[in-house]
Amino acid sequence: MDGALGGFSAAIARDGAIVAARALDGNVALESGLGALAALLREAALEPKTLDRLAVGVGPGGFTGLRITIAYAKSLAQAWERPLVPVSSFDALELGRNLPRVLTVVVGRSGVISARYRMGEASKRASGRIDDVLREVLLDLVPGELNVVGAPEDVSCALAEGGWTVNALTPLVTPPAAAIALLGAGARPAASAHEVRADYGELPAAKVPRFSPAPRNA
Repeated sequence: MDGALGGFSAAIARDGAIVAARALDGNVALESGLGALAALLREAALEPKTLDRLAVGVGPGGFTGLRITIAYAKSLAQAWERPLVPVSSFDALELGRNLPRVLTVVVGRSGVISARYRMGEASKRASGRIDDVLREVLLDLVPGELNVVGAPEDVSCALAEGGWTVNALTPLVTPPAAAIALLGAGARPAASAHEVRADYGELPAAKVPRFSPAPRNA
């Protein structure tokens, strides 16, 4: 299941293929997430006891959906007594593409991204304002052609302004939970569901509360 990459999605994988998947748009994980999971199990004619594991996207990504979905995953893993596998949003977005070099971008709040630049086994990531992140992860690289997965228009424009030729790629496996399920099937579960932690990238902007001054006594 995934709540980090826009909306809420859930999928079931068997023998390297997706047998059922559901995706909900908007911030609906709290209201509709568990219902979508129940409907998914009915569609696949499965009971929780027939699952061998659960996998959950741990981010980076949207703060609220990510937090709620991980809470669901931990609770279900404990209730159903199944191991829980954490899967990175970056890995989910890149699934199916064998690229020697790629920049993968996840949108947080407006104007804020998390990005990972990967070249072979080496990688570098950062989170924050678009220009700051691109400057950090692409430091010391000579601008040229760049494969970019998941980049919104403002990121592509910033790269173009920096002299990069952007080869914009869309994820091959959708919805996000389908990629999570496929990756989770072959990954090592966490030793305990309690060990699974959200990778928020950057926490949401804090709002300073406004206090009215206390009235003076007459």
